[in-house]
Amino acid sequence: MIQVENLSFSYGKKEILNTLSLTVKKGEITTILGENGCGKSTLLNLLSKHLTYKKGSIQMDGKEIKDISFRQFSKMAALVSQHNTVPDSITVKELVEYGRIPHQHTREAKNDSLYVNQALEECNLMELAHMPVSALSGGQMQRVWIAMAMAQNTEVLFLDEPTTYLDLKHQVELLRLIKRWKETRGVTVVMILHDINQALHFSDQIIALKGGSLYFAGKPEKFLEQKHIREVYGMDLTILEQESKRFVIGI
Repeated sequence: MIQVENLSFSYGKKEILNTLSLTVKKGEITTILGENGCGKSTLLNLLSKHLTYKKGSIQMDGKEIKDISFRQFSKMAALVSQHNTVPDSITVKELVEYGRIPHQHTREAKNDSLYVNQALEECNLMELAHMPVSALSGGQMQRVWIAMAMAQNTEVLFLDEPTTYLDLKHQVELLRLIKRWKETRGVTVVMILHDINQALHFSDQIIALKGGSLYFAGKPEKFLEQKHIREVYGMDLTILEQESKRFVIGI
């Protein structure tokens, strides 16, 4: 479980997050929603230890994360961010193998090949394993980053807009894969999505930010009300119901 209490963060004098308190339950998918600039990526980077907070508390399984070493934390959690760089000459498999670095010189190292091959297979990358990453499309590259995180075999997976660069088919396939990992391995997932309908369908909990503050935290079906959509996105969207399922459309 991840427990956030009174978390605030600023870049200089510009306040980004203001006294957030929320809970991410173990073994669930929590999706962060909100307009651009509301603090979603900042929150994810704080949760994943890529930014350091001075005000408030973030605890993972009862331990303050800023007191956990980076090496130990990398065995607990993996992050796939929006912006990544990698040498052009490296192959897909070699990059996925980087996910095993935190387990070097540990008992887990004996499972390196197992987790790497499993990640390649589940992300549909086995046929591309020996291809240089410089030859990949944006969507293929995104799947490689996801596979590297999966090979890390952590209990927590942080994903910053994982469906970026993917067409609709591969977006759905990737989200189904993430959900399957949650169900079969008990992985806790915290991710940012822009597609409200995907968030509603694949999430156990919605966290909605507005202007750096927590506006909503709860079940997806509770978020799907016109007043919440209006407050978070500043506009009215049409909510349709079909076969007991509800959807948002922007018309």
